[in-house]
Amino acid sequence: MVKIPKITRRKAMYLGGATLATTLLTGWLKQPKSLKTYAARKELIYGAAAAYSKLSENQEFAKRFIEECAILTPENDLKWHKIHPKPNQYDFSRGDWLIEFAKRHQLQMRGHNLVWHQSLPKWLKETANPQNAESILKDHIMTVAGHYQGLIHSWDVVNEGIEVRDGHPLGLRKSPWFQWLGKDYIDIAFRVAAEADPNALLFYNDYDLDYDLPHQNAKREAVFNLLKSLKEQGTPIHGLGLQAHLSGPETRFNAEKLRQFLADVASLDLKIMVTEMDVHDRGLPYDYEERDRRIAEVYEMYLSTVLEEPNVIGVLTWGLSDRYTWLSKHRPRNDNAPVRPLPLDREFKPKLAWESIARSFDSK
Repeated sequence: MVKIPKITRRKAMYLGGATLATTLLTGWLKQPKSLKTYAARKELIYGAAAAYSKLSENQEFAKRFIEECAILTPENDLKWHKIHPKPNQYDFSRGDWLIEFAKRHQLQMRGHNLVWHQSLPKWLKETANPQNAESILKDHIMTVAGHYQGLIHSWDVVNEGIEVRDGHPLGLRKSPWFQWLGKDYIDIAFRVAAEADPNALLFYNDYDLDYDLPHQNAKREAVFNLLKSLKEQGTPIHGLGLQAHLSGPETRFNAEKLRQFLADVASLDLKIMVTEMDVHDRGLPYDYEERDRRIAEVYEMYLSTVLEEPNVIGVLTWGLSDRYTWLSKHRPRNDNAPVRPLPLDREFKPKLAWESIARSFDSK
């Protein structure tokens, strides 16, 4: 087995950016290694999010995705506005293409997502009310999860249902679904998903669970209480998804607090996946070598903590290459330099972030 050398912060600073990148990567890339192989050795699954449009149009990207990943999350192609554009119309064309792509290349597939407060079609907002929302929700989940029954590794059944700043005593987000159905919409969604796709793992997925900040500490507590309540009432939930949209400049990370949270979640007999990981570089220096080094450190810091929890079963980044990342639009740099948040650069070559992820898997 090829061992990845441990590179300390001190040594990294000594070697410098370009020299460090060459030192670390040149030898390894001669070996037929990938993030999915490093993950699989430790009984983990690695993958990434990718859109139908990118995989179908860019053969080089598709090739690299197949080489690096064992599981695929469709970015937006299974969300309500894409798959259920009209009240009585479903469009499975993109999802079906992705399923066939995954099957052809022996990838597993995640379902993202069945219930969210965003990406809702205009018709839903105009027609749903407390009287009909439950039947609309059930029909959507039965139709979508039922269409892909037996083909999905895990569903993000409910996405981002907690927002403590909304002021609900349980920390629940006052989303359209909450306004229409109250807190029971979460239980309803999981029960219908279990009926529609009984062999899939069913996850609750959320963000801002990573740092030692007052809001995130409160959110972790609210998420744990939600999961505990669902388990106590017999809701068929199997896991928690940590989105892990991390910040390059942020330093308020408390490994012990995160370990304890994950242990608490695991004590509920729930699996854990990192589902949407990336590291934004807004606020980091312009110099791309320095940025890459700092971003790689964040990946390794986070994963070295999370992967200590035995109930963690997988890691997915929200994108594979810097060429295709939501952060270009949603978290651009003030200096307008291209963002560099992902394991591969814009030319689909591994960066130091790739090395940090691989080493985190290798040392688990």
